[in-house]
Amino acid sequence: MKKKVSGNQELRQRGRKLSAWSSFWRFPVVWMIAGAGGIILIDTLFRQLTAQVEGTVSLILTLVMGFLAILVYKLTLAFLARRSTPEISGQRAGMEAILGVLTGTIFITGSALIIMALGGYSFQWAGSGNMISVLISTIVAALGAAIVEELIFRGLMFQAIDQLGGRPLALAVTSLFFGVAHLGNTGATVWSAFAIFLEAGVLLGAAFLWRRNLWFSMGLHFAWNAMEGLLGIPVSGHAAAGLFTVKVNGAALLTGGDFGLEGSIVPVAGSLLFSIPMLIASARKRRGDAASLPH
Repeated sequence: MKKKVSGNQELRQRGRKLSAWSSFWRFPVVWMIAGAGGIILIDTLFRQLTAQVEGTVSLILTLVMGFLAILVYKLTLAFLARRSTPEISGQRAGMEAILGVLTGTIFITGSALIIMALGGYSFQWAGSGNMISVLISTIVAALGAAIVEELIFRGLMFQAIDQLGGRPLALAVTSLFFGVAHLGNTGATVWSAFAIFLEAGVLLGAAFLWRRNLWFSMGLHFAWNAMEGLLGIPVSGHAAAGLFTVKVNGAALLTGGDFGLEGSIVPVAGSLLFSIPMLIASARKRRGDAASLPH
């Protein structure tokens, strides 16, 4: 009888240990860090591989990297956070991504045209014979950054902080971290980090809240970087070959200076015109969902 009691106690102790271990991995900060670490590891490995090849092969490697990063994201939330991932579901993925690409294209093209109209930019066709190479290299850089950064910031970090402190805190913290993450880039200043905080962090966060879909925010992010690169404008301080060469005239507050378009006041103002309606639509949708629940 004593042996049986002892055996039951041992089983209960094991059960408590397993429960504590499970609770540890289900804590939002833990699965956020674990998932981000896995995604960064994959991104780092494939960046090294992509740097050694060119053309279509580099694009294929980037697509493989994206697939593996998304897989890590799904596995992290499924087995550590113990929740489903409707925000990265294959359903309506194409439509959401296209809508995001259109939104990002309109935003960046519109901002560049306004700066050009104010005398800050002048564009000239680069006349390069390797147009396909420029297109592929621009797509590779933009696509890789969009997938990795959205999975980490809007996918893992946003939802972990949302679970701990709510959506407003999640939007504020992810936007802040997104701005700080760009401080080490060429031409970066305190102003450019603040500009990234507002125009990219808040806009991409609002886009995710509006659609509750990572494909949309990835599409927007991709088009943002790709359009800047194709126009020959530095992408967050990174020089771009581009299909055009851009001549910059005037104050850095208008043109963004060495940091590029994101350092300009124009997209900062424009991002608010996009973000505010998205946040309002998200709040209305949330209230509608809450009202539809049974009381």
